[in-house]
Amino acid sequence: MSQKEKEKDRDQAPKRQVLAAVDFSPDAEEALVQACRIASCLHAGVTVLHVVHDPTAMPGYYARIAKKKKNLLRMQDAAAEMLDAFMQAAAKARHQVQDMQALDTLLVAGLPVTRILEVADQLDAEMIILGSKGETGLRRLLVGSISEQVIRLSQRPVLIVKSPRK
Repeated sequence: MSQKEKEKDRDQAPKRQVLAAVDFSPDAEEALVQACRIASCLHAGVTVLHVVHDPTAMPGYYARIAKKKKNLLRMQDAAAEMLDAFMQAAAKARHQVQDMQALDTLLVAGLPVTRILEVADQLDAEMIILGSKGETGLRRLLVGSISEQVIRLSQRPVLIVKSPRK
């Protein structure tokens, strides 16, 4: 097979993807940088995912308000603006990182762990990359860790990234 035929086959094949789930934290920005570096090595694209936690999944007060859908739509609109601002700030701060401007973004509503895993399956992602705040003690017991749950439940490789602390 000639070099041109190999390139044609590679161009026609579905592009490999790395999924970077972000929550707009410094750890998420560091995870995004690592996702770009790994994707470059894998000749893959990066999909940046933010999950808007769906309040209808929570009992009580939020379920009553979310039935009107206006609040959920406003929440998604705000999250979309935050995602755009996060991506612009990350691209500006990390301008030396190759391909930081050419990333696909995706905003979905739902439970973060469930939606991260679903999107990874839909994309047939090579791996999932998340930032971790490294919560410990009582806060970790009460709130839980999304990254820890993704590690436990994922069928795909998962990379957890922490930003260097100052």
